[in-house]
Amino acid sequence: MSVRAIAAGCRGVLKLGAAGLIVGLHCASAVALERDIDPAYRLSAEAPGTAVERARLGGGEECSRHRAEFHGGAPDEQQRAQTREVLAYQGLVEEALAMRARSIRLLDELRDKITHRQALSGRDLLRLNQGAAAMLEQRAALYRISLAHECWLDEPVPDDPQAARRQATGIAMSLSAALVLYDNYLSVISLYRSDPVLRQHLNRADSGFALPGGELNRIAASFASPENRSRVRRALMWLEEHAPAGALEEENGDEAFRYLAQLIDQSPSRNVVRHVRPLEFVGNMLGMFSTLGADAFAGLSKDGVHVSSLLFGNAVGLVESRRGKLDARPSVLAKVAATARAGDILLEKTPFRLTDAFIPGHWGHVAVWVGSEAELRELGVWDHPVVRPLQEKIRAGRGVVEALRSGVEMNTLAHFLNVDDLALLRQDELSHVQRAEIVLQALRQVGKGYDFNFDVESTNRIVCSELVYHSYLHLDWPTERRLGRVTISPDNVAVRAVGGGPLDVALLYRDGEEVESGRADAMARLVQAQVVRLARR
Repeated sequence: MSVRAIAAGCRGVLKLGAAGLIVGLHCASAVALERDIDPAYRLSAEAPGTAVERARLGGGEECSRHRAEFHGGAPDEQQRAQTREVLAYQGLVEEALAMRARSIRLLDELRDKITHRQALSGRDLLRLNQGAAAMLEQRAALYRISLAHECWLDEPVPDDPQAARRQATGIAMSLSAALVLYDNYLSVISLYRSDPVLRQHLNRADSGFALPGGELNRIAASFASPENRSRVRRALMWLEEHAPAGALEEENGDEAFRYLAQLIDQSPSRNVVRHVRPLEFVGNMLGMFSTLGADAFAGLSKDGVHVSSLLFGNAVGLVESRRGKLDARPSVLAKVAATARAGDILLEKTPFRLTDAFIPGHWGHVAVWVGSEAELRELGVWDHPVVRPLQEKIRAGRGVVEALRSGVEMNTLAHFLNVDDLALLRQDELSHVQRAEIVLQALRQVGKGYDFNFDVESTNRIVCSELVYHSYLHLDWPTERRLGRVTISPDNVAVRAVGGGPLDVALLYRDGEEVESGRADAMARLVQAQVVRLARR
């Protein structure tokens, strides 16, 4: 991707009208919403945020303190410090995605009760308040990151290329944190506000969880704030003009900046805000966006915003623009079910989901098929202590073990096949003992949390490709060092099925169509060249 590409991506978000660089825990008041702003979107000389925000989170002094504490050493030390910051920030972004998944699942449960006129139980209200408190803590953390790097915008661009790159990375981190907050509102918070019962509850104060009254309304006001919009615009324009040359090139570019640029470019709110001007509803904070839900997006389609089919309830907590090309196709489901054997590896690609672009390589997700009751009886493990608690799920067809942002869980093949591309990988020469051990190792991971650190050397939390890493213990897997971590990607798994590797491609679908011959060659073409080179070292 070139600098022009990021510029084009930035132009797509220049009309962003919401979270901005100053979105925080306590956001712009209704009075602030009524203030007009300069048509050229010139910034105010005041510190960002309201008086309450500045008092709680340090205002403009926060960035200066942060610069002195973390970016005041020698150039090499500054670079290492910034890399560590991006590492920590990536974990926070992943946690935000996981929180969206949990929040949407809870919303579905609560809405079902409300629809059937059932009272919300004490446990329901506890989960609701706990979730609200966690969301506010996360908003504060994202706000701090945005605020701690905003003053990079006031610095002249250094002549030294490395220093200029650090400045661009800092600004990109500030901007992307603001966009994550905006995305959180669009994909989750607005849906809670669309329900009168939940909206009223979440606007009530609760001292037991330090929830102030009217907080949901303040968040909506921040979403609509034209001042926030001007700050986002300023950062976007800066990146469009000053994105460092080569920073986005795959081979030689700066990985931290490239990750942040992808976050900005792939923000799910980008296409929505491109055609919605916050000034149109500045004076009515209880208008369109106060009751924003999936149905409210439908009217935007006439303006070219293809959001009427957005699915907010998918398992990974991300926004989908459509269903997968293999979804709800009985013939495909029947063939995959008939072909799969216990211990097989499932790879998928879903280009219609937000973070597919963040995953290096072609494949975006990997899972393990643990088989049916009959297969596990044949392997002699049906009554194994690891299997016994999960027998009902296996009998219900939940034989796909996968690590989602909500944790490691078991799902059906039909659920898994909401994809465009699918590969079924198998090691044919496995003994019964080896295949049984793979199944048991995969099932041992069920219930673990998601590994926001993407560290293959940890076992208490699991990311999708780590599931295979910890299940196929007898194979060597290629790993990579990304942003300071040792990681394994789905393409690192796929590469073991090409070039004479130990895995075979038992089944392959590409762009919704089955590849019936030359599957190994087709797989080799899909896997990134640099991953292949890595595996051959």
